[in-house]
Amino acid sequence: MGVLYFVRHGESQWNVEDKICGATDVPLTEKGHEQAVLTGRSFVEKGYHADEILYSPLQRAADTARHISEITGIPCRAEPRLIEQNFGIWEGTSPRSSQGFKEAKQCFISSFGTGESMFRVAQRVYNLLDELRGDPKTYVLVAHNGIVRFVMSYFGDMTNEEFAAYKVGNCEIRRFEFPSEQ
Repeated sequence: MGVLYFVRHGESQWNVEDKICGATDVPLTEKGHEQAVLTGRSFVEKGYHADEILYSPLQRAADTARHISEITGIPCRAEPRLIEQNFGIWEGTSPRSSQGFKEAKQCFISSFGTGESMFRVAQRVYNLLDELRGDPKTYVLVAHNGIVRFVMSYFGDMTNEEFAAYKVGNCEIRRFEFPSEQ
């Protein structure tokens, strides 16, 4: 059975400012860099094994992945399909928990004006997961809160409301197992 680890990037400046980041390239805070280092150490301390780290090319995820790679020795490379969803008109708005944005996240076909629909993001993330499913390697995916929703939905059913509300903390590690092929 194949294993996949997912790590959300460390704290970004817009996380602190409670802004919707999406595909906007926002850097980690000092705390975010520290969280990434601690996550790398956690991988080592817990004895997690992985063959490769795939990361979103956005700076906050790339820096997180590099810190983890430096500590664990796991090689890493950018994977464009892990880039966060472009939330269009919602990018840079605040607060992230606004009722309007909560409702917008339940509109799967909308591209939020100038962004990317949930269906498009699901297509690219599911395609990547389908490829990894057939690979005997163990991967660490370093990406974004929006992307982990799609990963979670790939591994189990969710209602629209559960999907829209699902979140993980900065540098939180989630483990997923691909089901055995029948």
